[in-house]
Amino acid sequence: MATNPLAPDWLCLPDDANALADGLWPATIDRTPQGELLIGGCTASALAAEFGTPLYLVDETDARARAASLRAAFEAEFARIGTSVHIYYAGKAFLSTEIARWMLAEGLNIDVCSGGELAVALAAGSPPNRLGYHGNNKSLAEIDEACRVGVGTIVIDSLVEIGRVAAAAARHGIVQAVRLRVNSGVHAHTHAFLATAHEDQKFGVTLDDAAALVGLIRAEPSLDFRGLHCHIGSQIFGADGFAESASRLLAVHAALLAGGPVPELNLGGGFGIAYTLADTPTPIGELAAILADIVAAQCSALGIPVPVVAFEPGRYIIGPAGITLYEVGTTKSVDVAGNPRLYVSVDGGMSDNARPALYGADYTVRLAGRVSAADPVLVRLAGKHCESGDIVVDADYLPGDVAPGDLVAVAATGAYCWSLSNNYNFLGRPAVVAVADGIPRMLVRGETIADLLARDTGVSGSTGSTTGSTTGSTTGSTDLPKEPAR
Repeated sequence: MATNPLAPDWLCLPDDANALADGLWPATIDRTPQGELLIGGCTASALAAEFGTPLYLVDETDARARAASLRAAFEAEFARIGTSVHIYYAGKAFLSTEIARWMLAEGLNIDVCSGGELAVALAAGSPPNRLGYHGNNKSLAEIDEACRVGVGTIVIDSLVEIGRVAAAAARHGIVQAVRLRVNSGVHAHTHAFLATAHEDQKFGVTLDDAAALVGLIRAEPSLDFRGLHCHIGSQIFGADGFAESASRLLAVHAALLAGGPVPELNLGGGFGIAYTLADTPTPIGELAAILADIVAAQCSALGIPVPVVAFEPGRYIIGPAGITLYEVGTTKSVDVAGNPRLYVSVDGGMSDNARPALYGADYTVRLAGRVSAADPVLVRLAGKHCESGDIVVDADYLPGDVAPGDLVAVAATGAYCWSLSNNYNFLGRPAVVAVADGIPRMLVRGETIADLLARDTGVSGSTGSTTGSTTGSTTGSTDLPKEPAR
């Protein structure tokens, strides 16, 4: 059978459209003798019957193993060059109280970037000193709360934040550890919206301004400067970008040593994963070794001690551990210049996975409730929203007899799917269920229509309360800290 000309160049016609390729799916993925998808020892049909669809599933065993193996690899490689590492799980990828507990149990710290994420991490029982706090526009209330609870480090993102963090720390009688986020000028080989270290963007300060800002930080008695931070992007394959960024940061790091200690260097995260068979991410052990060698060589060339190094992976840990189950509602074959494409519409879409619409992200889909010997056909997995761009999987092959009522699974949806989920067209966000050893456990309850109506003040009984806003006060208080005078 020939490849459909409508298929992108990277997509190959599969020998078996039921096959579950290694590296794309959670570690425990399998099929029953009847061909049904099995994850964490639980069948797709049983999970769909109990929790409904769409449904986010997270393989707990896989997520925890990926966290542990990443930490072990980086600890071993950086011990080899005479230093230690701090690994922060990037909560923005996907954070719930249970996920936070898994990460803490596996020896990782947690990176948060809003009052809401901070509240989730604290509710999980995270020691505040194991948290890092990011954000380009932290509110006065968020900064105050971070200092009040004793967050381990706050990443200062701009000149104005120096005074804000210093004032909050002084108000609570502490010396707050801080890092300064800088732009290394290195452009990650990734989507423009995911590249976060070039100069023309909202995060951080330029390397040229770093010394002056560090001087201002050091002049504040309530601040403790720990080092520089840089994040060059997301979904990065290879180490070239990290190598160049580390080289530039360490040159500034070395110059800063003349004015005082610089004990740490945070090189960010962004380690890529495979969403399709065309993706070839660098194995994490290999990446750890390369990065350690880069840091060691540069420090040696500069004649400086190797600092403690920090990294902030998120997607690498939780992305491949997650899948999303959908039920097929309709199918429709279209003819495009004499070539067929089968539209397979499911009961979710851009409300549970916004990445294809935001970034043009590609995914892999397979039948979940059965296998089929039918010839593979090119499909486009579409959502149910009133947007032509509501596409979950732009191009993949499924057996040609895929039909309404079938369950399908999309791989590698653990990162940035639930986090970016929304209520477009008034769809409730799906439940998140962890699976392990044949036992499903709900992590986040799915939203109902009643949940959505509960915030509508036009509905009888709805209060419309804004207490507890996660972008302003985390307590609902109107007595907010004031902007420090300069």
